[in-house]
Amino acid sequence: MTAIYIDADACPVKDEAERVATRRGLKMYIVCNGGLRPSANPLVEMIFVPDGPDVADMWIAEHAGRGDVVVTGDIPLASKCLEGGARVIRHNGEVFTPANIGNILATRDLMSDLRAADPFRQGGGKPFTKADRSRFLSSLDTELQKAMKECADGAS
Repeated sequence: MTAIYIDADACPVKDEAERVATRRGLKMYIVCNGGLRPSANPLVEMIFVPDGPDVADMWIAEHAGRGDVVVTGDIPLASKCLEGGARVIRHNGEVFTPANIGNILATRDLMSDLRAADPFRQGGGKPFTKADRSRFLSSLDTELQKAMKECADGAS
């Protein structure tokens, strides 16, 4: 059965994902190390992991698999989830795929090296817009349809 996994740290689309999960009757896991109010929705399970580097990411990577959709902005986590067969999207609607994750990882590493070489080179992310939210909802619906088809094809 398809499930949605949310890497909840700094994720601005938790509410939107919950509405989609509810509409489709899908289980949704919100994974974080605390600081979030639990949802009363019976389809939403809050997973509180201990503090520590990448603990939430490891939990998601261990549990998400073929037929699931992961929402994260964490590129190494996206790569691990793709390796496990899950579909992965960013909160702005960008879809991570096996075909594009290598370039995205390389760019991330290059930018990290550039920032380390020049401590004054600090770039902030772009502000999150209504268009990003709309793109996210469209991508989530598309990826859920594909994931649910994978589950149905695997069951037959």
